[in-house]
Amino acid sequence: MKRIWPFTFYFLYFAAVSSLMPFLVLFYQGLGFNGAQIGLLTGIPPLITLFAAPFWTGLADSRHWHKFVMGLGIVIIILAILLLPTVTSFIVVFGLIILFNTFISPVPSLADSATMNMLGEERAMYGRIRLGGTIGWGVFAPIAGALVDHYGLKIGFWSFSVLMLINLFVSQKFVHGSHEQTESSQGGIRMLLTSRRWILFLFLAFLGGIGAFSAASYLFPYMAELGASESMMGIASSVATLTEIPVFFFGNRLVKKFGSHRLLILALVMFAIRSLLYGLVNTPFLVLPVQLFGGTIFPLLWVAGVSYADENAPGGLKSSGQGLFGAMMFGFGSAVTGFTGGLLLESIGGRGMFLVLGIVIFVGLLIAEGLRRLFPEKKELQVVPVPSDK
Repeated sequence: MKRIWPFTFYFLYFAAVSSLMPFLVLFYQGLGFNGAQIGLLTGIPPLITLFAAPFWTGLADSRHWHKFVMGLGIVIIILAILLLPTVTSFIVVFGLIILFNTFISPVPSLADSATMNMLGEERAMYGRIRLGGTIGWGVFAPIAGALVDHYGLKIGFWSFSVLMLINLFVSQKFVHGSHEQTESSQGGIRMLLTSRRWILFLFLAFLGGIGAFSAASYLFPYMAELGASESMMGIASSVATLTEIPVFFFGNRLVKKFGSHRLLILALVMFAIRSLLYGLVNTPFLVLPVQLFGGTIFPLLWVAGVSYADENAPGGLKSSGQGLFGAMMFGFGSAVTGFTGGLLLESIGGRGMFLVLGIVIFVGLLIAEGLRRLFPEKKELQVVPVPSDK
């Protein structure tokens, strides 16, 4: 039973995300927002994640409020999403999106740290548990595409809300780890941010955010430029999901064989290649082969990143470590990509945008590896744990 609840949570969480998130830019365009406004809506709110994720996960670690923080986050994001399709003002939409990002930011990180805790000595099997999310996305992405195609974008908001409401009850089945006595959650995070190893790791997570968020937010608008229907977009999403399955399933073997750091580097190289390939296609159909290749990348990155964070975060800062990883990837990386992507999409189109971002990832990766060789890693600080109540 210790595996069924995390597996179910990931299934429902990513089913909900697939029902709505890929269509948000289309929703903004339908409201008549221009490129700069769309850039703000996709770029600024994730900056909230950059601060909110470490804050909430640090608070959960220091006070042992993991279930409360996760439950509160899910309730607030459901309310925000239900309100979103009822408003048309840019300011109000912007405010709701900020609220959404503030409270969803700790949810996946807390789920990851709880899953690692519940697996115990079987932590290497994380990928197979996280596979539930891939299946959830794969099942619901084409359904969401067909529903939106027939009933409009509002159906996506309702689907997301219903699935997350069910997940609210599932989330309370998580068993979180022990908490440690630190001076404050900010002090624990500061400990990680003074580590050379963690600084370079978080920069790699930032590059991963560029690769992941560019496709998640701008692939569908780019496909629309190429003349694709919403149903074709759903198919493209499912194609990528199919190739995620074996990677998540054999993630434990991949981490054992290559190590989490090497696997992370491999994923980033593949992200850069995928962006360049997106920029080279000229028909919706040619997006599908790229999706077959691209579907292997996110699970590689996520398994490697979660494993690296768990391996290198001191005791008592496991949730905080996962929160920082998520903040850099889905916070800072997503913010930069969202803002610049909106402007690039409007000025040079989807093809030019993906070509530029692919080059950025390659250059950033070269810089990160150069710094890693110039500044060797040093021994990490440890925090002495004290038992917690379950």
